[in-house]
Amino acid sequence: MSATRLDEIDRKILAELQADGRMTNVELARRVGISAPPCLRRVRTLEESGYILGYHARVDARELGFEVQVYAMVGLQSRAEADLSAFEARCRAWPLVRECHMLNGEVDFMLKCVAPDLSTFQRFLTGELTAAENVASVKTSLVIRCAKDDPGVPFEVLEERLRQSA
Repeated sequence: MSATRLDEIDRKILAELQADGRMTNVELARRVGISAPPCLRRVRTLEESGYILGYHARVDARELGFEVQVYAMVGLQSRAEADLSAFEARCRAWPLVRECHMLNGEVDFMLKCVAPDLSTFQRFLTGELTAAENVASVKTSLVIRCAKDDPGVPFEVLEERLRQSA
């Protein structure tokens, strides 16, 4: 379903929940300007339709002892669909890999990895990632610091786009 099929209240609900998924339904309803029962029905419909994929706590990886964050750019030998799917499945099984994105261009996949220390990441890199079937090359970049980490989508851009197309 396209975002243009959602009404303004649905988009407000999504924006509010993206900003704070822990708020009560009563508070959410107040913020979007409707009563609680229809708000809850709308949230359930958004969940069932696949707009809301889940609710998660954002944890501070460094506070939990995961001091190393690395982006790994992976090139594969074969890009046949079966080989791509096999690599994606392997990435889902590796705990240090937190994100896996297939890309267009020189790099086939970009992985976001976290580890408690550099030696743990190095063991993963040499023992699992570069040793994995079909992996031709791996280039890594160590994150020094993060200037911005906003999950989700910029609802203000969506609203502006919808105003312009109306």
